[in-house]
Amino acid sequence: MLAVLFENRQRVVGRRELARAAGLAELNQRRCDSVLVGVRRMLGPDSIVTVRSRGWMLAESAVATAAALLADTANDDTAGTAK
Repeated sequence: MLAVLFENRQRVVGRRELARAAGLAELNQRRCDSVLVGVRRMLGPDSIVTVRSRGWMLAESAVATAAALLADTANDDTAGTAK
């Protein structure tokens, strides 16, 4: 979900689009909300901007931290496949 918000950081992403792009489309629509709580815990409470009745977007102040987390995750994934 963080990757989807990061890729779309200049615009608001709605619940359906976010769930679809994050691979959560088959789950309850409210699952996005609970996953976003986890993302906010990682990045900080003001990291995701809620746009009422439209969706969410990554706050400009959280972009660098999000990029670092995604890079660390990518490095962990490639290290795991190199074994």
